[in-house]
Amino acid sequence: MKIKIAITHGDMNGVGYEVILKALEDNRILELCTPIIYGSARIAAHYRKLTGIPEMHFNMIESADDARADAVNIINVVGEDVSPVPGTPSAAAGAAAVAALDRAVADLRTGAVDALVTAPIDKHTVQSDTFIFPGHTEYLQCAFTGDEADAPHALMILFNGRLRVALATTHLPVSEIAGALTREAIAGKLRDFRASLHRDFSVDNPRIAVLALNPHAGDGGLLGKEEEEVIKPAIADVRAEGIMAFGPYAADGFFGAGLYDKFDGVLAMYHDQGLAPFKTISMDAGVNFTAGLPCVRTSPDHGTAYDIAGQGVASGESMRNAIYAAADIVRSRAMDDRAHRNPLRRHYYDKGNGDQTIQMTED
Repeated sequence: MKIKIAITHGDMNGVGYEVILKALEDNRILELCTPIIYGSARIAAHYRKLTGIPEMHFNMIESADDARADAVNIINVVGEDVSPVPGTPSAAAGAAAVAALDRAVADLRTGAVDALVTAPIDKHTVQSDTFIFPGHTEYLQCAFTGDEADAPHALMILFNGRLRVALATTHLPVSEIAGALTREAIAGKLRDFRASLHRDFSVDNPRIAVLALNPHAGDGGLLGKEEEEVIKPAIADVRAEGIMAFGPYAADGFFGAGLYDKFDGVLAMYHDQGLAPFKTISMDAGVNFTAGLPCVRTSPDHGTAYDIAGQGVASGESMRNAIYAAADIVRSRAMDDRAHRNPLRRHYYDKGNGDQTIQMTED
């Protein structure tokens, strides 16, 4: 059976519908997966006409179980009284984005769909008494692990064919970043990153570069002590566990010299440190992946782009890559699970003369 991918429409006043439709207009994508859009067939048709996208057939369904493998499926989650206003933030658009996200995540939790791809939301308009999260990453962290202290933690990874960047901190004010970077937190992110590179990207024994927090990697403590007191000890901790982590590297020189080509992943200390160079390198093609959770979620690496909404100029490449990536990661996880299923157990038998015999048996 083909992989079912839930695609949430995001902010209906942004470029969400345009990039979704452009990503799905080539029917060959149906050979890879079964797409299910959580949004509105009416609004999708509106944006198709507005942006000049060729006519598409939408299979309207009530449940993910009813999805047709040979069609673009849509589950309506938006009332008939809600209409898009391209380029204009609104509470109605925020509520519609959350409604689509809630419905898709409910289906993801029950296994009705295999992966989630999210179009961009407006982090301001989605806020309400029931949605208090800075973004998708934190929402999914709560939805799948709750507030349990020992629960796995979400890790934001942006990637393309050449570069994978993970973030030690995500949506924090700059003034709070240094306080959030502890030795234990950085070591934990490196463990999570290593695990994701292995399971989600099929990279054996990955090499991870760690960026410094301060300019010139602290300049021996002259420009900050976090490198010596926090980051280097965290790197030493995980290297003792066999994780190949290196650094800390000054971010400007690291990206300027193209050193990222020598590593399988890069751990940045904060949002803009990692995402500014990444988006400069790969704005139209990058993918955002939420690692470390039992679900697979990807998204394009851009925002709502209100300034070009409804004009037909938005690129669908990043959304298309996000859909491809979601399917690839589902398959990579399945292969990893099969590889570790029913491992051979070792049983030692003492022959009585000091020798031991090893017999391998399957669970």
